[in-house]
Amino acid sequence: MTRAGVTPDLIERTAADLADREGYDAVTVAALARLLGVQPASLYSHVGGREELHARLHRRALTTLADGIATALAGRSGRAALAGLARSHADLASEHPGLWEALQRPATAATVASDGAARVASLVLASLHAYALDPAEQVHAARLLGAVVNGMVSLEGAGALSHRAPSTAESWERALDALDRALRTWPTTG
Repeated sequence: MTRAGVTPDLIERTAADLADREGYDAVTVAALARLLGVQPASLYSHVGGREELHARLHRRALTTLADGIATALAGRSGRAALAGLARSHADLASEHPGLWEALQRPATAATVASDGAARVASLVLASLHAYALDPAEQVHAARLLGAVVNGMVSLEGAGALSHRAPSTAESWERALDALDRALRTWPTTG
């Protein structure tokens, strides 16, 4: 029997907090049970095991990212939308490193089909709207955008960009300028 008040949402919030403090791999049923003051076996009425915990973290990360992107894109288009999208990713990585780490892991089929994943995909495509890309090219442009943004965020988070001048902020500006230019001159198919 689970302790009164232990809910799936409390488990997910506790898992997210633990991941942010100690890292994604620290999230286990046993660790959560200790934090929640229950026996590990009692959590299995809410969660099927570590893989499910990690899948829930991934979905929570997608929802959190989607919320950040939506706010960052409001009223913006073109390069300003790209900057908002990039900032929302960087903010998630710095404010919730455990959730960011969850996004770097392979997604389960349920995660790929989740509302959070659909919202992120839709918002990424919305950030590209001003570029009038051929629909067949949008996925390629979105992948390029994701590769640059995730690459910069990951390198910055690892400290790999801070070893010399110019500043990382200046490198971000150059990357966004290059993306904007690439998207404005994107080749058409056929």
